[in-house]
Amino acid sequence: MLLTPHFFTQNPNMHMTSSFALSSELISELLSGLRLYGVRYQRIQTGDTFGLNFASRPGHAYLHYVAVGELVLHSANGEVLTLSAGEAVFLPHGERHQLLSATAADVLDIDNIETAPLDEKVSGIDTCPSTQETPGAVLFFGCMKIDLGSMQRLADVLPEIMHADAKGIQWPGLMHILDAMKREICSGRVGYAGILARLADVAGAMFIRGWVEDGCGNSPGLAAALRDPRLAQAILAIHREPGRDWSVAELAAESHISRSAFAERFQATIGVPPLRYATEVKMHLAVRWLSSEKITVDTASQRLGYSSQAAFSRAFKRVTGKSPGAVRLLS
Repeated sequence: MLLTPHFFTQNPNMHMTSSFALSSELISELLSGLRLYGVRYQRIQTGDTFGLNFASRPGHAYLHYVAVGELVLHSANGEVLTLSAGEAVFLPHGERHQLLSATAADVLDIDNIETAPLDEKVSGIDTCPSTQETPGAVLFFGCMKIDLGSMQRLADVLPEIMHADAKGIQWPGLMHILDAMKREICSGRVGYAGILARLADVAGAMFIRGWVEDGCGNSPGLAAALRDPRLAQAILAIHREPGRDWSVAELAAESHISRSAFAERFQATIGVPPLRYATEVKMHLAVRWLSSEKITVDTASQRLGYSSQAAFSRAFKRVTGKSPGAVRLLS
């Protein structure tokens, strides 16, 4: 499933706690390029003791929601997190982790456990012994591919784990989605599996939105630039008009500071010169257009303001390491 979260980027009551609150306009621009492509979803029912291993999947994210029971998450870096009923966790980097019962049990690889189809993309796992009247835990997990579009630089600085506890203070609005997931998981109504998959994608997007609304934590690089009122204006301008042939002077004018001060500040904060960043934005958009939308190389070149397909192809390969034609054919 493809989720484009335009429908929740216009909330005027943004939840902001950082020293510089990102404007709703900038948040909307950040989120407008977000895409979540659902890859795999499973409803899991276990006994009192269980152990589940989830392999590393770079470029993907994991979402776990606990509807019944309690479990312990062990991350790849050694972090241990207890999850109770009604709580969820989002792992945006798709790193290896385990979900375990409080009591020790053999750990099984989730990919090797027999499943039963519930929907086109949703399957069920039931490891609860037949002698046990009620399951020890019921949970739903989703694996999805994250595409931040032209904001791809933010992907590297997303937190390793995002946790929504039962209070949900940091994630306003998310708890309503999680409550809906619990009702669907426990009801077993007609079509519940497909609805769960869609709710899981929305929950994943809301985790990312909550992090962006909170000023991207204290993350460095592009996230730090977005918290800088001056640089944020130039970044917003670049993303609004990716096809424009920007000059450093024009971007400095957007930031209302001198050309030299702007260039130095931009390089020191993000780590690349302003025009290099503008080119990267163009190429991230081009990758999506060529791979997902299957537009022609010539059309992508024209959209992004290049005078010739050859100039576009050179810039594309310089940023991505591949030719635009190869990306279009291989996707």
